[in-house]
Amino acid sequence: MLVHLIALLACAIVIYLSCEFFVNAVEWLGVRLKMGTLAIGTVLAAIGTALPESVVTLVAVTMGDTVNSKDIGVGAAMGGPLALATIAYGVSGYMLLRKKRGPNPLKNVDLSQLPKDQQWFLGIFLFKVALGLAAFSFKPWLGYLFFAAYVAYFIKEIRADAEKHSDLDLEPLRLQPKRPIPTAWAIALQTLASLVVIFISSQFFVAQLEWVGPELGLSATVTALLLSPIATELPEIMNAIIWIRQGKISLALANISGAMMIQATVPSGLGIIFTPWKFDGALILSGIVTIIAILYLLLLLKTKRFTPKNLSAVGFFYGIFAVGLIILG
Repeated sequence: MLVHLIALLACAIVIYLSCEFFVNAVEWLGVRLKMGTLAIGTVLAAIGTALPESVVTLVAVTMGDTVNSKDIGVGAAMGGPLALATIAYGVSGYMLLRKKRGPNPLKNVDLSQLPKDQQWFLGIFLFKVALGLAAFSFKPWLGYLFFAAYVAYFIKEIRADAEKHSDLDLEPLRLQPKRPIPTAWAIALQTLASLVVIFISSQFFVAQLEWVGPELGLSATVTALLLSPIATELPEIMNAIIWIRQGKISLALANISGAMMIQATVPSGLGIIFTPWKFDGALILSGIVTIIAILYLLLLLKTKRFTPKNLSAVGFFYGIFAVGLIILG
């Protein structure tokens, strides 16, 4: 047990250090592509950190020869958005509380895009949960709508930021610390290399959790929904911590909302196409808690109560989910 706990800690450290290299590289990549600050978070960083999990979901639902492997794929498609909507935002709120930059460090942050992104997510998420409660012959064909939805979101984000080139205060590229303007090959190499390390470390982290779960008396379903999403969304959480620590709050929040859109569409589309996409009690509970968490965030934004303290409170919804899941399991 101790060996696995040490391995978990080691993986978390490696993921954090890899994310340091990744956010450094992706900022320069966004500048090279003349993208706006928010698009770097919602598109570039989000695709980079969510791509490995989407690949894992693809493998699970298409190459898995057991019902359990397909269940893992569906669990990932539901657990990922839940972890982002609760833990990722909750950790962000906690980090903002620690910054001690006045009564509300979010006061001067442009939050105009965040409620729009959450509304997009909520609409798509409600549709995919509804599909999990129904059974009909042409359901698999509806999976392609989720891919189309992400393409529409991608185009919207790029166009919205088309006239706003990044105004980030960039640190030197880690691979070329002495060059004021790094070369394109160095940016690409650092981006890809850090993503590979993040992917490998995340998968090893998940493997350790799968061992720890039964040791704690948790069933495979509970482990897949409760613990695995924490590991698979760890890169996004680490990115948020790093960017908030650097004072780039807009990037941190944009990365989470962008990753949520990917998790609501790409893995879901794969699951709907290649599995029956039929929800049991645990999956329904994860959907309900995610919806409540998003409604809470939208309420904070609408009533102008989007403060670090209120934002950090969204993390407690994951605790509620954990209790409910253990009761069901």
